[in-house]
Amino acid sequence: MSDRYPVTSMPEHFRSAKTTGAIPIRHPTTRDALIQLSLDADISSIDYIGSATVGGELVELDAIVVHDESGCALLDIVPARQLRDLEDEGLALIALGELSLPTLVITSEDIRREPRYSNSKLVWLYNRHHVPLDLRIRILKVLSEQPSMKLGQLLDEIQEVGSRGSRAIMALACGDLIELELKSQPLGPATLVKPRDNYRSG
Repeated sequence: MSDRYPVTSMPEHFRSAKTTGAIPIRHPTTRDALIQLSLDADISSIDYIGSATVGGELVELDAIVVHDESGCALLDIVPARQLRDLEDEGLALIALGELSLPTLVITSEDIRREPRYSNSKLVWLYNRHHVPLDLRIRILKVLSEQPSMKLGQLLDEIQEVGSRGSRAIMALACGDLIELELKSQPLGPATLVKPRDNYRSG
């Protein structure tokens, strides 16, 4: 059975603090992967290459490129591979080869690995949540004074009543202002929180 899928018209688009532009979402697994990559502390930015020219022909690539400290890689999300005819597939492979990028293969099993999958989904619920300026400054100031701290401790430090503080922390993680450790344990008081490099003191 093929993992490839037919291209649909009018896809929705994904944007995050790490994407350099809107990325079309033609398969739900692509959205899940982009959410996880946007919350991954090792990923600095995410690019999208819609098309390229090969031998005078315009070829649709629908390529996603992720950047980290070691360089960049072409994302290959197995369940979201496009279904192309042989000619288009050949031209696409030539165009992708000219990018000279290593490939990062992501399977359904990779994306659904827990607790990262559920943690990322939960945090991303607050992607568009508005954080008042005074609360944002307070959170970043506390985090700038030490390399990392537990989420429960941070909530105690900022002295917010109810869920206002936790919602703000999740939103700042979506905004790439802070880092949450989402891979080792379910999100909770022991989750490690760090400031992003630009917000560390010194």
